Amino acid sequence: MRTNIFTAARGRLGGVVLAACATLLAVAVSGPARADSPTDSSASRPSGSELVVMGDSYTANGIRLDGDSRDCNHGPSAWPIQLSRLMGIAGTPDFEDVSCSGASLQSHTAYDIVSEARIAAAAGAFGPRTKTVALQFGLNDTWGTSKTMLWTSMESCIFNFRDGCGPEAAAQGRLADFRAMTGQAYADRIREVVDYVRYYAPNARIILVGYPELFPAHSTTVCTSVLGVGNIVQDRGAGLVDYLDQLQQAQIDAAKLMDLEFFDVRAVTAGHGLCSTQPWLNGFFDPRADFIGIPFHPSAQGDSVTAHALYRRISQ
Repeated sequence: MRTNIFTAARGRLGGVVLAACATLLAVAVSGPARADSPTDSSASRPSGSELVVMGDSYTANGIRLDGDSRDCNHGPSAWPIQLSRLMGIAGTPDFEDVSCSGASLQSHTAYDIVSEARIAAAAGAFGPRTKTVALQFGLNDTWGTSKTMLWTSMESCIFNFRDGCGPEAAAQGRLADFRAMTGQAYADRIREVVDYVRYYAPNARIILVGYPELFPAHSTTVCTSVLGVGNIVQDRGAGLVDYLDQLQQAQIDAAKLMDLEFFDVRAVTAGHGLCSTQPWLNGFFDPRADFIGIPFHPSAQGDSVTAHALYRRISQ
């Protein structure tokens, strides 16, 4: 069980004794505090950042070879960076991006949504001036009894020409199991951070950011491009598409359950998936996207489209 950052924060407001009790309780149920717990350094910027972003590699779009490393690289064209430029806050304290490749809602690596929120809180990112908090998570999670996440099974799914990756692949443990991924389950995993943000940044819009179109919805075929001259096609790929469709629906339902906004990246990138004629995601050394970009991740063009669409949304 994880330390409840919202409860701990409210304990500080209640006085020294209440804070001490909350800390003792948190240690009793969660073990020693994480190294990235909030500290008093937030006092230097108590009013908050205008834009706060948390997410995974589709957010950071930077290479991170060691999943247990604390180093989080952000690609120069990642959509949060492009969005901060459009807002005129790039490189200022009004922009806080704590996204990290490999992060999830409940991660088995160094980062999850709670640890990212703690890092942002320690930097003083949450406050009355905070206007937008964007969250993009889900591809690195496991659901139900499965120990497999989508990212680790995506390549094996596409290249498994013997067994394919139809709907039965989830039940067989060859593909991340989406059957337990519901709006309620997704909402339960973000509730702690959403409560915290609402308490400390009461004026902020909290937006769940979806994922771009990798493959057309309800398709049975998945593929990826190689060198921009040919595609590797998996004709039995319905299981992978079902997962992505279910994740999108879980985010939509969670947003409704928690009175949050959902931003449909799939809608603004429709028709530009991995094997389209104009892909906005990277294949393997495909010059039509980013030649040396991370496979299956947004190209600079894809991130630009997302950033501009989000900018229009938050400018309303």
